[in-house]
Amino acid sequence: MEYNILIGGSAGQGLDTLSDFLEKSLKKAGYYLFSNKDYMSRVRGGHNFIQIRFGENKVYAHKEEIDLILALDENTILYHKDKLNKEGVIIADKSIKVEDEKILKLPLIETAKTLSLSKAFTSVAAGVILKYFSVTLDNIDKYFSSKLSQDIKDKNVKAVKAGYNLIDSKYSIKSNDLSKYILINGNDAIALGAIAGGLDFYSAYPMTPATSIMTYLAKKQVQTGIVVDQAEDEIAAINFAIGASYAGARSMTGSSGGGVSLMVEAFGLAGITETPVVIVDSQRPGPATGLPTRTEQSDLSFLLTASQGEFPRAVISVRNAEDAFYKTVKALNLADKYQTVVILLTDQYLADANVTIPKYDLSKVKIEKYISTGEELKEGEEYKRYKITENGISPRMIPGNSKQQIVLVDSDEHTEESHITESSEMRKSQMDKRMKKLILLKEEIEEPEFIGDENVEILLLGFGSTYGALKDAVVDLNKLGKRAGALSFGDIYPLPQENLKKYSKNAKEIINVEQNFTGQLGKLITQETGILMTKSILKYDGSQITGKYIVDEIRKEEF
Repeated sequence: MEYNILIGGSAGQGLDTLSDFLEKSLKKAGYYLFSNKDYMSRVRGGHNFIQIRFGENKVYAHKEEIDLILALDENTILYHKDKLNKEGVIIADKSIKVEDEKILKLPLIETAKTLSLSKAFTSVAAGVILKYFSVTLDNIDKYFSSKLSQDIKDKNVKAVKAGYNLIDSKYSIKSNDLSKYILINGNDAIALGAIAGGLDFYSAYPMTPATSIMTYLAKKQVQTGIVVDQAEDEIAAINFAIGASYAGARSMTGSSGGGVSLMVEAFGLAGITETPVVIVDSQRPGPATGLPTRTEQSDLSFLLTASQGEFPRAVISVRNAEDAFYKTVKALNLADKYQTVVILLTDQYLADANVTIPKYDLSKVKIEKYISTGEELKEGEEYKRYKITENGISPRMIPGNSKQQIVLVDSDEHTEESHITESSEMRKSQMDKRMKKLILLKEEIEEPEFIGDENVEILLLGFGSTYGALKDAVVDLNKLGKRAGALSFGDIYPLPQENLKKYSKNAKEIINVEQNFTGQLGKLITQETGILMTKSILKYDGSQITGKYIVDEIRKEEF
Protein backbone atom coordinates (compact mmCIF):
# COMPACT_ATOMS: atom_id res chain seq x y z
CA MET A 1 0.00 0.00 0.00
CA GLU A 2 1.07 3.56 -0.70
CA TYR A 3 -0.48 7.02 -0.65
CA ASN A 4 0.20 10.40 -2.18
CA ILE A 5 -0.29 13.74 -0.42
CA LEU A 6 -0.21 17.19 -2.04
CA ILE A 7 0.30 20.28 0.11
CA GLY A 8 -0.31 23.58 -1.67
CA GLY A 9 -0.27 27.26 -0.87
CA SER A 10 1.60 30.46 -1.52
CA ALA A 11 5.21 31.29 -0.70
CA GLY A 12 5.52 32.41 2.90
CA GLN A 13 2.77 30.14 4.29
CA GLY A 14 5.23 27.63 5.72
CA LEU A 15 4.98 24.79 3.19
CA ASP A 16 8.62 23.76 3.59
CA THR A 17 8.38 23.63 7.40
CA LEU A 18 5.15 21.62 7.24
CA SER A 19 6.53 19.21 4.65
CA ASP A 20 9.78 18.76 6.58
CA PHE A 21 7.85 17.86 9.73
CA LEU A 22 5.57 15.40 7.92
CA GLU A 23 8.42 13.71 6.06
CA LYS A 24 10.42 13.16 9.26
CA SER A 25 7.31 11.85 11.03
CA LEU A 26 6.48 9.44 8.20
CA LYS A 27 10.04 8.17 7.95
CA LYS A 28 10.23 7.65 11.71
CA ALA A 29 6.93 5.77 11.54
CA GLY A 30 8.58 3.31 9.15
CA TYR A 31 7.37 4.43 5.73
CA TYR A 32 9.46 4.79 2.60
CA LEU A 33 8.84 8.14 0.98
CA PHE A 34 9.67 10.42 -1.91
CA SER A 35 8.81 14.13 -1.88
CA ASN A 36 9.24 16.73 -4.60
CA LYS A 37 8.74 20.48 -4.75
CA ASP A 38 7.19 22.76 -7.35
CA TYR A 39 7.75 26.41 -6.49
CA MET A 40 7.65 29.78 -8.20
CA SER A 41 10.51 32.25 -8.38
CA ARG A 42 9.25 34.63 -5.73
CA VAL A 43 9.61 35.17 -1.99
CA ARG A 44 5.90 35.67 -1.26
CA GLY A 45 2.71 34.84 -3.09
CA GLY A 46 2.30 32.74 -6.21
CA HIS A 47 1.42 29.06 -6.04
CA ASN A 48 3.76 26.44 -4.62
CA PHE A 49 3.12 22.81 -3.83
CA ILE A 50 4.89 19.78 -2.42
CA GLN A 51 3.98 16.14 -3.06
CA ILE A 52 4.80 13.34 -0.62
CA ARG A 53 4.45 9.76 -1.84
CA PHE A 54 4.85 7.22 0.96
CA GLY A 55 4.10 3.60 1.75
CA GLU A 56 5.34 0.19 2.80
CA ASN A 57 7.50 -0.34 -0.31
CA LYS A 58 10.36 1.71 -1.74
CA VAL A 59 9.38 4.66 -3.92
CA TYR A 60 11.60 6.42 -6.44
CA ALA A 61 9.48 9.21 -7.94
CA HIS A 62 6.27 11.16 -7.52
CA LYS A 63 2.88 10.12 -8.95
CA GLU A 64 0.12 12.13 -10.57
CA GLU A 65 -2.83 10.63 -8.68
CA ILE A 66 -3.48 12.23 -5.27
CA ASP A 67 -5.12 10.68 -2.20
CA LEU A 68 -5.21 13.80 -0.04
CA ILE A 69 -4.81 17.49 -0.77
CA LEU A 70 -4.03 19.89 2.04
CA ALA A 71 -5.06 23.28 0.68
CA LEU A 72 -3.60 26.27 2.50
CA ASP A 73 -5.29 28.56 -0.03
CA GLU A 74 -8.06 28.47 -2.63
CA ASN A 75 -5.74 28.23 -5.63
CA THR A 76 -4.54 24.83 -4.48
CA ILE A 77 -8.08 23.48 -4.75
CA LEU A 78 -8.69 25.04 -8.16
CA TYR A 79 -5.37 23.85 -9.62
CA HIS A 80 -5.23 20.32 -8.22
CA LYS A 81 -8.72 18.97 -7.41
CA ASP A 82 -8.86 17.09 -10.73
CA LYS A 83 -5.83 15.01 -9.65
CA LEU A 84 -7.74 13.45 -6.76
CA ASN A 85 -8.66 9.79 -7.06
CA LYS A 86 -12.26 8.66 -6.48
CA GLU A 87 -11.88 8.38 -2.71
CA GLY A 88 -9.58 11.38 -2.38
CA VAL A 89 -10.27 14.23 0.00
CA ILE A 90 -9.32 17.91 0.23
CA ILE A 91 -8.59 19.25 3.71
CA ALA A 92 -8.81 23.01 4.15
CA ASP A 93 -9.54 25.62 6.77
CA LYS A 94 -13.21 26.43 7.22
CA SER A 95 -12.55 29.99 6.00
CA ILE A 96 -11.89 28.70 2.46
CA LYS A 97 -14.71 29.93 0.21
CA VAL A 98 -14.44 27.29 -2.51
CA GLU A 99 -17.19 24.68 -2.37
CA ASP A 100 -16.74 21.08 -3.49
CA GLU A 101 -18.13 17.78 -2.28
CA LYS A 102 -14.60 16.48 -1.69
CA ILE A 103 -13.61 19.35 0.62
CA LEU A 104 -13.48 18.68 4.34
CA LYS A 105 -13.36 22.04 6.10
CA LEU A 106 -11.81 22.08 9.55
CA PRO A 107 -11.08 24.84 12.11
CA LEU A 108 -7.31 24.82 11.54
CA ILE A 109 -6.66 28.53 12.10
CA GLU A 110 -9.20 28.80 14.92
CA THR A 111 -7.57 25.88 16.74
CA ALA A 112 -4.13 27.48 16.39
CA LYS A 113 -5.43 30.77 17.80
CA THR A 114 -6.57 29.00 20.98
CA LEU A 115 -2.86 28.29 21.54
CA SER A 116 -1.98 31.99 21.06
CA LEU A 117 0.03 31.11 17.95
CA SER A 118 -1.97 31.61 14.76
CA LYS A 119 1.01 30.66 12.58
CA ALA A 120 0.82 27.16 14.06
CA PHE A 121 -2.23 26.35 11.92
CA THR A 122 0.13 24.38 9.64
CA SER A 123 1.06 22.26 12.66
CA VAL A 124 -2.63 21.70 13.30
CA ALA A 125 -2.93 20.59 9.67
CA ALA A 126 0.04 18.24 10.11
CA GLY A 127 -1.74 16.58 13.02
CA VAL A 128 -4.82 16.10 10.86
CA ILE A 129 -2.81 14.37 8.13
CA LEU A 130 -0.97 12.11 10.56
CA LYS A 131 -4.26 11.01 12.13
CA TYR A 132 -5.85 10.42 8.71
CA PHE A 133 -3.13 7.89 7.90
CA SER A 134 -2.92 6.44 11.44
CA VAL A 135 0.60 7.72 12.09
CA THR A 136 1.42 7.88 15.80
CA LEU A 137 2.69 11.02 17.50
CA ASP A 138 5.70 9.45 19.22
CA ASN A 139 8.60 11.88 19.76
CA ILE A 140 7.12 14.55 17.46
CA ASP A 141 8.87 17.29 19.45
CA LYS A 142 12.16 16.12 17.88
CA TYR A 143 10.99 17.02 14.38
CA PHE A 144 10.72 20.75 14.95
CA SER A 145 13.66 23.01 14.24
CA SER A 146 16.21 23.36 17.02
CA LYS A 147 16.24 27.08 16.22
CA LEU A 148 12.76 27.49 17.74
CA SER A 149 12.44 28.63 21.33
CA GLN A 150 11.15 26.01 23.74
CA ASP A 151 7.90 27.95 24.16
CA ILE A 152 7.23 28.03 20.40
CA LYS A 153 8.19 24.39 20.05
CA ASP A 154 5.80 23.40 22.87
CA LYS A 155 2.94 25.32 21.27
CA ASN A 156 3.57 23.61 17.92
CA VAL A 157 3.53 20.19 19.58
CA LYS A 158 0.19 21.10 21.20
CA ALA A 159 -1.05 22.27 17.79
CA VAL A 160 -0.18 18.93 16.18
CA LYS A 161 -1.99 17.06 18.95
CA ALA A 162 -5.00 19.37 18.63
CA GLY A 163 -5.14 18.71 14.88
CA TYR A 164 -4.85 14.99 15.58
CA ASN A 165 -8.13 15.17 17.49
CA LEU A 166 -10.05 16.96 14.72
CA ILE A 167 -10.45 13.93 12.47
CA ASP A 168 -10.81 10.15 12.41
CA SER A 169 -8.29 7.78 10.84
CA LYS A 170 -9.11 6.40 7.41
CA TYR A 171 -6.01 4.46 6.31
CA SER A 172 -3.43 2.30 8.03
CA ILE A 173 -0.18 1.16 6.39
CA LYS A 174 2.23 -1.62 7.27
CA SER A 175 5.45 -0.07 8.59
CA ASN A 176 9.10 -1.09 8.25
CA ASP A 177 12.25 -0.83 10.31
CA LEU A 178 14.00 2.12 8.65
CA SER A 179 16.67 2.62 11.30
CA LYS A 180 19.32 1.92 8.65
CA TYR A 181 17.81 4.44 6.23
CA ILE A 182 18.26 8.18 5.91
CA LEU A 183 16.08 10.92 4.45
CA ILE A 184 18.06 13.18 2.13
CA ASN A 185 17.76 15.29 -1.02
CA GLY A 186 19.94 15.19 -4.13
CA ASN A 187 22.03 18.28 -3.49
CA ASP A 188 22.89 17.28 0.07
CA ALA A 189 23.83 13.84 -1.28
CA ILE A 190 26.24 15.44 -3.77
CA ALA A 191 27.75 17.56 -0.99
CA LEU A 192 28.21 14.50 1.24
CA GLY A 193 29.73 12.59 -1.67
CA ALA A 194 32.18 15.42 -2.19
CA ILE A 195 33.19 15.31 1.49
CA ALA A 196 33.58 11.52 1.40
CA GLY A 197 35.51 11.81 -1.87
CA GLY A 198 38.22 13.98 -0.36
CA LEU A 199 37.15 17.39 -1.61
CA ASP A 200 39.48 20.21 -0.52
CA PHE A 201 38.06 23.27 -2.31
CA TYR A 202 34.63 24.30 -3.58
CA SER A 203 33.91 27.60 -5.28
CA ALA A 204 30.62 28.80 -6.73
CA TYR A 205 28.32 31.73 -7.27
CA PRO A 206 24.76 31.16 -5.99
CA MET A 207 22.35 30.00 -8.69
CA THR A 208 19.19 27.95 -8.24
CA PRO A 209 19.03 24.97 -8.08
CA ALA A 210 22.74 24.35 -7.39
CA THR A 211 23.14 26.79 -4.49
CA SER A 212 22.38 24.37 -1.65
CA ILE A 213 25.45 22.27 -2.52
CA MET A 214 27.59 25.26 -1.63
CA THR A 215 25.59 26.18 1.47
CA TYR A 216 25.75 22.62 2.81
CA LEU A 217 29.52 22.46 2.31
CA ALA A 218 29.95 25.91 3.83
CA LYS A 219 28.22 24.74 7.02
CA LYS A 220 30.67 21.82 7.25
CA GLN A 221 33.90 23.77 6.61
CA VAL A 222 35.17 23.62 10.18
CA GLN A 223 34.36 19.91 10.59
CA THR A 224 35.83 18.85 7.25
CA GLY A 225 38.63 21.31 6.55
CA ILE A 226 37.17 22.07 3.13
CA VAL A 227 37.59 25.64 1.89
CA VAL A 228 34.35 27.02 0.41
CA ASP A 229 34.51 30.27 -1.54
CA GLN A 230 31.53 32.25 -2.81
CA ALA A 231 33.01 33.88 -5.89
CA GLU A 232 31.84 37.13 -7.49
CA ASP A 233 30.63 35.24 -10.55
CA GLU A 234 30.84 31.86 -12.27
CA ILE A 235 33.89 32.80 -14.34
CA ALA A 236 35.82 33.48 -11.16
CA ALA A 237 34.41 30.33 -9.53
CA ILE A 238 35.77 27.89 -12.10
CA ASN A 239 39.08 29.69 -12.39
CA PHE A 240 39.47 29.57 -8.61
CA ALA A 241 38.79 25.84 -8.77
CA ILE A 242 41.36 25.32 -11.54
CA GLY A 243 43.94 27.35 -9.64
CA ALA A 244 43.33 25.42 -6.44
CA SER A 245 43.64 22.16 -8.36
CA TYR A 246 46.97 23.27 -9.86
CA ALA A 247 48.14 23.89 -6.29
CA GLY A 248 47.15 20.33 -5.30
CA ALA A 249 43.63 20.70 -3.90
CA ARG A 250 40.78 18.42 -4.95
CA SER A 251 38.51 21.00 -6.50
CA MET A 252 34.93 21.32 -7.59
CA THR A 253 32.52 24.03 -8.70
CA GLY A 254 28.82 24.06 -9.46
CA SER A 255 26.03 26.08 -11.00
CA SER A 256 23.03 25.78 -13.26
CA GLY A 257 23.09 26.04 -17.06
CA GLY A 258 23.37 29.83 -17.22
CA GLY A 259 26.32 29.86 -14.84
CA VAL A 260 27.97 26.88 -16.52
CA SER A 261 27.71 28.76 -19.82
CA LEU A 262 29.96 31.44 -18.33
CA MET A 263 32.46 28.77 -17.32
CA VAL A 264 32.88 27.34 -20.80
CA GLU A 265 36.13 29.06 -21.80
CA ALA A 266 37.73 27.79 -18.60
CA PHE A 267 36.66 24.23 -19.52
CA GLY A 268 39.22 24.52 -22.30
CA LEU A 269 41.83 25.92 -19.92
CA ALA A 270 41.44 22.86 -17.69
CA GLY A 271 41.46 20.62 -20.76
CA ILE A 272 44.70 21.84 -22.33
CA THR A 273 46.54 22.33 -19.04
CA GLU A 274 45.31 18.87 -17.96
CA THR A 275 44.11 20.19 -14.62
CA PRO A 276 41.55 18.06 -12.75
CA VAL A 277 38.23 19.76 -11.98
CA VAL A 278 34.66 18.57 -11.34
CA ILE A 279 31.79 20.78 -12.52
CA VAL A 280 28.24 20.22 -11.26
CA ASP A 281 25.46 21.37 -13.60
CA SER A 282 22.12 21.36 -11.78
CA GLN A 283 19.86 21.82 -14.79
CA ARG A 284 16.79 24.00 -15.13
CA PRO A 285 14.85 25.13 -18.22
CA GLY A 286 16.58 27.64 -20.48
CA PRO A 287 17.56 29.42 -22.57
CA ALA A 288 18.73 32.44 -20.58
CA THR A 289 16.84 32.65 -17.25
CA GLY A 290 14.09 30.35 -18.55
CA LEU A 291 12.13 28.87 -15.65
CA PRO A 292 14.61 29.35 -12.79
CA THR A 293 12.86 27.13 -10.24
CA ARG A 294 11.68 24.31 -12.52
CA THR A 295 13.37 21.23 -13.95
CA GLU A 296 14.75 20.04 -17.30
CA GLN A 297 17.50 17.90 -18.88
CA SER A 298 18.43 20.20 -21.74
CA ASP A 299 22.16 20.82 -21.15
CA LEU A 300 23.52 17.44 -22.27
CA SER A 301 24.29 18.24 -25.91
CA PHE A 302 25.86 21.55 -24.90
CA LEU A 303 28.16 19.93 -22.34
CA LEU A 304 29.40 17.16 -24.63
CA THR A 305 31.40 19.70 -26.64
CA ALA A 306 31.45 22.83 -24.45
CA SER A 307 34.53 25.01 -25.05
CA GLN A 308 36.53 25.51 -28.21
CA GLY A 309 38.67 22.70 -29.57
CA GLU A 310 38.73 19.10 -28.40
CA PHE A 311 39.84 17.49 -25.17
CA PRO A 312 38.79 14.38 -23.24
CA ARG A 313 36.02 14.72 -20.70
CA ALA A 314 33.57 12.56 -18.80
CA VAL A 315 29.86 13.35 -18.37
CA ILE A 316 28.08 11.60 -15.50
CA SER A 317 24.42 12.00 -14.53
CA VAL A 318 22.95 11.17 -11.14
CA ARG A 319 19.72 9.16 -10.92
CA ASN A 320 18.72 9.76 -7.29
CA ALA A 321 20.13 10.73 -3.90
CA GLU A 322 21.70 7.31 -3.33
CA ASP A 323 23.40 7.37 -6.71
CA ALA A 324 24.46 11.02 -6.30
CA PHE A 325 26.72 10.26 -3.33
CA TYR A 326 28.74 7.53 -5.04
CA LYS A 327 28.79 9.28 -8.42
CA THR A 328 30.32 12.39 -6.83
CA VAL A 329 33.12 10.31 -5.32
CA LYS A 330 33.65 8.71 -8.74
CA ALA A 331 33.75 12.08 -10.49
CA LEU A 332 36.48 13.38 -8.17
CA ASN A 333 38.54 10.22 -8.66
CA LEU A 334 38.20 10.28 -12.46
CA ALA A 335 39.15 13.95 -12.65
CA ASP A 336 42.32 13.27 -10.63
CA LYS A 337 43.24 10.07 -12.44
CA TYR A 338 42.85 11.43 -15.96
CA GLN A 339 43.74 15.07 -15.23
CA THR A 340 40.70 16.43 -16.99
CA VAL A 341 37.19 17.87 -16.74
CA VAL A 342 34.43 15.72 -15.29
CA ILE A 343 30.88 17.06 -15.51
CA LEU A 344 28.27 15.90 -13.00
CA LEU A 345 24.71 16.36 -14.26
CA THR A 346 21.72 16.74 -11.96
CA ASP A 347 18.57 18.92 -12.07
CA GLN A 348 16.06 20.82 -9.95
CA TYR A 349 13.85 17.77 -9.45
CA LEU A 350 16.65 15.75 -7.86
CA ALA A 351 18.19 18.75 -6.12
CA ASP A 352 15.07 19.35 -4.01
CA ALA A 353 13.54 15.87 -3.82
CA ASN A 354 13.75 14.09 -0.45
CA VAL A 355 13.87 10.30 -0.46
CA THR A 356 14.47 7.46 2.00
CA ILE A 357 17.59 5.53 1.04
CA PRO A 358 19.97 3.09 2.79
CA LYS A 359 22.72 4.73 4.81
CA TYR A 360 25.80 5.26 2.66
CA ASP A 361 28.32 2.42 2.76
CA LEU A 362 31.67 4.09 3.34
CA SER A 363 33.47 0.80 2.66
CA LYS A 364 32.61 1.42 -1.00
CA VAL A 365 34.36 4.78 -0.95
CA LYS A 366 37.98 4.92 -2.04
CA ILE A 367 39.85 8.17 -2.50
CA GLU A 368 42.23 7.71 -5.39
CA LYS A 369 44.89 10.42 -5.78
CA TYR A 370 47.47 10.42 -8.54
CA ILE A 371 50.19 12.87 -7.57
CA SER A 372 53.80 12.39 -8.61
CA THR A 373 56.53 13.01 -6.06
CA GLY A 374 59.24 12.97 -8.71
CA GLU A 375 60.59 9.62 -7.54
CA GLU A 376 60.28 8.27 -11.06
CA LEU A 377 62.84 10.80 -12.31
CA LYS A 378 66.44 9.80 -12.72
CA GLU A 379 69.13 11.89 -11.04
CA GLY A 380 69.52 15.14 -12.94
CA GLU A 381 66.45 14.47 -15.12
CA GLU A 382 64.16 17.43 -15.78
CA TYR A 383 60.48 17.03 -14.90
CA LYS A 384 58.22 17.18 -17.94
CA ARG A 385 54.66 18.12 -17.04
CA TYR A 386 53.36 17.02 -20.44
CA LYS A 387 55.59 14.06 -21.05
CA ILE A 388 54.43 11.87 -23.94
CA THR A 389 53.37 8.57 -22.39
CA GLU A 390 51.92 5.38 -23.77
CA ASN A 391 48.55 5.80 -22.03
CA GLY A 392 48.34 9.58 -22.45
CA ILE A 393 48.62 10.40 -18.75
CA SER A 394 51.65 12.51 -17.82
CA PRO A 395 53.07 12.55 -14.27
CA ARG A 396 51.41 15.39 -12.31
CA MET A 397 53.54 17.15 -9.73
CA ILE A 398 52.38 19.89 -7.39
CA PRO A 399 54.34 23.17 -7.30
CA GLY A 400 56.65 23.23 -4.27
CA ASN A 401 56.68 19.47 -3.71
CA SER A 402 60.22 19.24 -5.00
CA LYS A 403 62.94 21.82 -4.52
CA GLN A 404 64.75 20.47 -7.56
CA GLN A 405 61.85 20.74 -10.02
CA ILE A 406 59.73 23.55 -11.44
CA VAL A 407 56.13 22.79 -12.36
CA LEU A 408 55.05 24.76 -15.41
CA VAL A 409 51.71 24.75 -17.26
CA ASP A 410 50.57 26.67 -20.32
CA SER A 411 47.25 27.38 -22.01
CA ASP A 412 48.94 27.65 -25.41
CA GLU A 413 49.94 24.43 -27.10
CA HIS A 414 53.16 23.35 -25.47
CA THR A 415 56.12 21.02 -25.48
CA GLU A 416 56.62 18.24 -22.97
CA GLU A 417 58.48 20.75 -20.80
CA SER A 418 55.48 23.17 -20.87
CA HIS A 419 57.03 25.72 -23.24
CA ILE A 420 54.87 27.38 -25.89
CA THR A 421 55.23 25.80 -29.32
CA GLU A 422 53.80 26.19 -32.81
CA SER A 423 55.35 22.98 -34.06
CA SER A 424 52.84 20.94 -36.07
CA GLU A 425 54.58 17.74 -35.01
CA MET A 426 54.42 18.63 -31.30
CA ARG A 427 50.80 19.79 -31.64
CA LYS A 428 49.83 16.41 -33.07
CA SER A 429 51.79 14.55 -30.40
CA GLN A 430 50.16 16.46 -27.54
CA MET A 431 46.67 16.10 -29.03
CA ASP A 432 47.19 12.37 -29.50
CA LYS A 433 48.47 12.11 -25.94
CA ARG A 434 45.49 13.93 -24.43
CA MET A 435 42.86 12.12 -26.47
CA LYS A 436 44.26 8.69 -25.52
CA LYS A 437 42.59 9.29 -22.17
CA LEU A 438 39.22 8.69 -23.80
CA ILE A 439 40.20 5.09 -24.44
CA LEU A 440 40.95 4.62 -20.75
CA LEU A 441 37.82 6.51 -19.69
CA LYS A 442 35.73 4.02 -21.67
CA GLU A 443 37.06 1.30 -19.38
CA GLU A 444 35.87 3.23 -16.31
CA ILE A 445 32.29 3.89 -17.36
CA GLU A 446 29.40 1.87 -15.95
CA GLU A 447 26.73 0.29 -18.09
CA PRO A 448 23.21 1.72 -17.75
CA GLU A 449 21.00 -0.03 -15.22
CA PHE A 450 18.47 -2.36 -16.80
CA ILE A 451 14.93 -2.45 -15.39
CA GLY A 452 12.22 -4.90 -16.39
CA ASP A 453 11.63 -7.92 -18.65
CA GLU A 454 14.79 -9.50 -20.10
CA ASN A 455 12.87 -10.49 -23.25
CA VAL A 456 12.12 -6.87 -23.91
CA GLU A 457 9.90 -5.70 -26.77
CA ILE A 458 9.48 -2.09 -25.67
CA LEU A 459 12.83 -0.62 -24.59
CA LEU A 460 12.79 2.76 -22.84
CA LEU A 461 16.00 4.80 -22.69
CA GLY A 462 16.60 7.64 -20.25
CA PHE A 463 19.21 9.27 -18.03
CA GLY A 464 19.45 10.88 -14.64
CA SER A 465 16.24 11.89 -12.88
CA THR A 466 13.89 9.98 -15.18
CA TYR A 467 15.00 6.82 -13.30
CA GLY A 468 12.00 6.66 -10.98
CA ALA A 469 9.48 7.36 -13.75
CA LEU A 470 11.08 4.65 -15.90
CA LYS A 471 10.74 2.14 -13.05
CA ASP A 472 7.07 3.02 -12.55
CA ALA A 473 6.37 2.90 -16.30
CA VAL A 474 8.00 -0.51 -16.74
CA VAL A 475 5.93 -1.99 -13.88
CA ASP A 476 2.68 -0.57 -15.29
CA LEU A 477 3.45 -1.59 -18.88
CA ASN A 478 4.20 -5.17 -17.84
CA LYS A 479 0.91 -5.27 -15.91
CA LEU A 480 -0.77 -4.37 -19.21
CA GLY A 481 0.85 -7.36 -20.88
CA LYS A 482 3.65 -5.46 -22.59
CA ARG A 483 7.15 -6.90 -22.39
CA ALA A 484 8.80 -3.68 -21.33
CA GLY A 485 12.23 -2.78 -20.03
CA ALA A 486 14.32 0.33 -19.56
CA LEU A 487 17.95 1.36 -19.58
CA SER A 488 18.69 4.21 -17.19
CA PHE A 489 22.02 5.88 -17.97
CA GLY A 490 24.22 7.22 -15.19
CA ASP A 491 27.54 7.44 -17.01
CA ILE A 492 26.76 9.10 -20.33
CA TYR A 493 30.05 10.02 -21.99
CA PRO A 494 32.03 8.20 -23.15
CA LEU A 495 28.81 6.35 -24.04
CA PRO A 496 28.55 2.82 -22.59
CA GLN A 497 27.28 0.53 -25.35
CA GLU A 498 27.23 -3.11 -24.19
CA ASN A 499 23.77 -3.14 -22.57
CA LEU A 500 22.45 -0.81 -25.23
CA LYS A 501 23.35 -3.21 -28.03
CA LYS A 502 22.24 -6.26 -26.02
CA TYR A 503 18.71 -5.07 -25.25
CA SER A 504 18.03 -3.06 -28.42
CA LYS A 505 18.82 -6.06 -30.63
CA ASN A 506 15.41 -7.73 -30.27
CA ALA A 507 13.30 -4.77 -29.14
CA LYS A 508 10.42 -3.88 -31.45
CA GLU A 509 10.30 -0.35 -30.12
CA ILE A 510 13.17 1.80 -28.81
CA ILE A 511 11.87 4.91 -27.09
CA ASN A 512 13.99 7.65 -25.57
CA VAL A 513 12.37 9.36 -22.57
CA GLU A 514 13.84 12.78 -21.82
CA GLN A 515 13.14 16.15 -20.24
CA ASN A 516 14.10 18.23 -23.28
CA PHE A 517 12.76 19.18 -26.71
CA THR A 518 15.30 17.59 -29.04
CA GLY A 519 15.90 14.15 -27.53
CA GLN A 520 19.54 14.77 -26.71
CA LEU A 521 20.39 11.33 -25.32
CA GLY A 522 18.68 9.71 -28.32
CA LYS A 523 20.78 11.79 -30.70
CA LEU A 524 23.98 10.87 -28.86
CA ILE A 525 23.09 7.17 -29.01
CA THR A 526 22.39 7.35 -32.75
CA GLN A 527 25.59 9.32 -33.34
CA GLU A 528 27.75 6.85 -31.42
CA THR A 529 26.08 3.54 -32.32
CA GLY A 530 23.81 4.03 -35.32
CA ILE A 531 20.83 2.78 -33.24
CA LEU A 532 17.71 4.72 -34.20
CA MET A 533 14.84 5.63 -31.91
CA THR A 534 11.40 4.50 -33.06
CA LYS A 535 9.74 7.14 -30.90
CA SER A 536 10.62 9.89 -28.44
CA ILE A 537 8.69 10.82 -25.29
CA LEU A 538 9.84 14.32 -24.46
CA LYS A 539 8.66 16.68 -21.71
CA TYR A 540 9.87 20.26 -21.46
CA ASP A 541 7.20 22.24 -19.62
CA GLY A 542 9.26 22.54 -16.43
CA SER A 543 7.46 19.75 -14.56
CA GLN A 544 8.93 16.30 -14.02
CA ILE A 545 7.81 13.33 -16.08
CA THR A 546 5.94 10.47 -14.39
CA GLY A 547 5.48 6.80 -15.10
CA LYS A 548 1.81 7.42 -15.96
CA TYR A 549 2.79 10.06 -18.51
CA ILE A 550 5.13 7.60 -20.24
CA VAL A 551 2.52 4.84 -20.31
CA ASP A 552 -0.16 7.20 -21.62
CA GLU A 553 2.13 8.37 -24.44
CA ILE A 554 2.90 4.78 -25.45
CA ARG A 555 -0.77 3.75 -25.37
CA LYS A 556 -1.87 6.65 -27.59
CA GLU A 557 -0.89 4.55 -30.58
CA GLU A 558 -3.42 1.87 -29.56
CA PHE A 559 -6.40 4.14 -30.00
